[in-house]
Amino acid sequence: MPTSVRFSTFPRTDPPPPFTTAIRDVFRAHANDIGTENLDKGLTSDQVLAVVRPDLIELGFAVESGKMATGKIKRPVFFGENGVPQLQYEIDAYHEGWKCGLEVEAGRAWMGNAIYRDLIQALVMVELEALVLCVSLGYRYNSGGRSTVSRDYKNAIDVADTIYGHSRIAMPYRLVIIGY
Repeated sequence: MPTSVRFSTFPRTDPPPPFTTAIRDVFRAHANDIGTENLDKGLTSDQVLAVVRPDLIELGFAVESGKMATGKIKRPVFFGENGVPQLQYEIDAYHEGWKCGLEVEAGRAWMGNAIYRDLIQALVMVELEALVLCVSLGYRYNSGGRSTVSRDYKNAIDVADTIYGHSRIAMPYRLVIIGY
């Protein structure tokens, strides 16, 4: 069965980073379990991350393993005395060799503005040259007693096209948006 998992990269003038298809293939391998176009109700971001975690680890990512401090992945923003990180932001996964951060978002990707938070936090993370933002193709929810679909992938692409295409902004990292 063909999968609808797809990706777009930014800036649009550069070819995709070499690791892009490997990450996309992780999501494709699990499309029947996580694909938002196939499920009546999408999974939470934690549930999606739990499904893809083993494959991301196999690719070399350090991946969040829980909500306790010991399970979190943190990236430094500022260093203090003796080189100790003074401020750090959490990220779902990080690949040290690729200098690539990865965030998985579900229902709050668009409606909860998580896309914007992820884009801004990636701006200031140390040694982050690429961000992979994984969002649902269509997040289903009920509003006012009727079923509604939020097109998070399309909305994220629209935001990225605006940011990466505007002459007033120069983003310091590559962006890959994966729709699942």
